[in-house]
Amino acid sequence: MKQVLLICNKEFKSYFSSPIAYLLMAFFGLIFGYGLYTATYQTMQMSLRSQMMGGAQPINLNNEIISPLLGFASTIALFLVPMITMRLIAEEKKTGTIELLLTSPIKDYQIILGKWMGAMALFLCVLAMSAINIAMLFAWGKPDWQPVLVAYLGLILQGGCLLAIGEFISTMTKNQIIAGGVTFFVCLLLWLLSWSTAFETTATSQVLNYLSIVTHFDNFAKGLLDSKDVIFYVSMIFFGLFLTSRSMESLRWRA
Repeated sequence: MKQVLLICNKEFKSYFSSPIAYLLMAFFGLIFGYGLYTATYQTMQMSLRSQMMGGAQPINLNNEIISPLLGFASTIALFLVPMITMRLIAEEKKTGTIELLLTSPIKDYQIILGKWMGAMALFLCVLAMSAINIAMLFAWGKPDWQPVLVAYLGLILQGGCLLAIGEFISTMTKNQIIAGGVTFFVCLLLWLLSWSTAFETTATSQVLNYLSIVTHFDNFAKGLLDSKDVIFYVSMIFFGLFLTSRSMESLRWRA
């Protein structure tokens, strides 16, 4: 475990030694902040109209603002994950340091877990930018905190799933742009699967709908914790890391 943590720490620090971490956090913070402003403004406008018509009801911050916002955050992650994972292994292959890693006494699973955990640490830092905005709602309102925690758990699991897939793709090429582009395409495909199968009832469409990351995040966004959704994301994380280990094993034999 010590080797895993060392690699994780090295990978995490490498993000902040370049502008990538700061740009990702700033980009996510600005987009999420704009989304919060828009959602709050529209909700207040609807509340004022209801008061003028004599049918005012208490605003449910969880349903009206927080749930849509965190669903929006899961969509933004599709653009962020490729930029986080594209350099994980591809950069090592480009600079030639992959040979040093593969011939060192460090085991493949330690390299894979360390790099994935380093990417997860950056992803959590990015998510923290949204937590600052959500905290403002708690300062000025009284939303239910439990659905918020469930939604954040969903974001973390979804992010871990996509990061594992991105790490596998990063082992397939030494070109970071290609790794990022393919990762984005795969993430977008997993996101769009639910759209193409939403109104179909065939066995194939149901399987494709189950594989969509959106289908399983919907319950989290509503504050519903379902074991099948947790199992799906955890299984996808293990599957992505397993594919990465097989690809690393292939690299080791070629090295």
